[in-house]
Amino acid sequence: MDISRDIVGVAEEVHVAIRSAPYGLQSTTAKANFWLHSMVVVIIGYNPSGMDISRDIVGVAEEVHVAIRSAPYGLQSTTAKANFWLHSMIERAEEDGTIVFQDGSGDVITLVKNRTYVWSCLEYKYSFPFLGDGNKAAGICVDDNQSRPILEVALGPPNREDGVGPLYKHVFPPQLAPHIAFIGLPFKGIPFPLFQLQSNWVAGVLSGRIELPSQEKMMHDVETFYLEMEARGCPKRYTHGLTPTVCACSCFEYEDWLVEQCGLEKIEEWRKVIHIAARTKVSDQPESYRDEWDDDHFLAQAHNDFTKYF
Repeated sequence: MDISRDIVGVAEEVHVAIRSAPYGLQSTTAKANFWLHSMVVVIIGYNPSGMDISRDIVGVAEEVHVAIRSAPYGLQSTTAKANFWLHSMIERAEEDGTIVFQDGSGDVITLVKNRTYVWSCLEYKYSFPFLGDGNKAAGICVDDNQSRPILEVALGPPNREDGVGPLYKHVFPPQLAPHIAFIGLPFKGIPFPLFQLQSNWVAGVLSGRIELPSQEKMMHDVETFYLEMEARGCPKRYTHGLTPTVCACSCFEYEDWLVEQCGLEKIEEWRKVIHIAARTKVSDQPESYRDEWDDDHFLAQAHNDFTKYF
């Protein structure tokens, strides 16, 4: 998703910079980013990609500025790095190249042609061209992020790509199940074990071992899900986000539900605790969360569980 196109006044050369940045937007090593030397870099988004990229290039670029869409009120813009700043989302770009931020803090960045790169580090763009043309393909929609209520969008033609639906439990379109299934849409969870569980569920359904509810029951579940999202005031871009603020269950509850459907053992508790601790460390210790750990007491439990597979 290129949110920079929605920022008033951002010039075309900025979009060209986004599209043609050498080595790709997700480049994460200082060696690959030598071309950023003496550049001013503006990163839009501060989820894992934006967080990692900003810290990987801060030792190379002249300045690194991060615009955070969900920035907390009173965000402290300065950091431990003299050339690294955090900001609220960009409100607009003036004709002279000055960027103005939404919080009215007075912080500004001046874009300099050929010396500034803007990186968009936001959600993935959903696209399924093999299903047909347009945003509504084979009865499957990509969700409009802003203009209409989420339930209406899920059942009618959308305009932009921010979610996929209607899907029962993020996998099966009720009107097409079990002939089409989507693996890997959810986020805010433990990705690969989750995707494996989804794959096991789909395989069980296709083999006839697991039976799906009726189309009417699946559609009712989807409608309830969208209504709960609206009631919580959740942005539509979080349609597949496995957090209690978005849906009625956390990532672990969703995984446990899949495990139950597949007749498998539940994910070990120590994995869940490590995951929660890791997410907390990313927020609390962004500079050192990969290097400083105090989870040795889980090693014995992990070793004991791993022996079951040998």
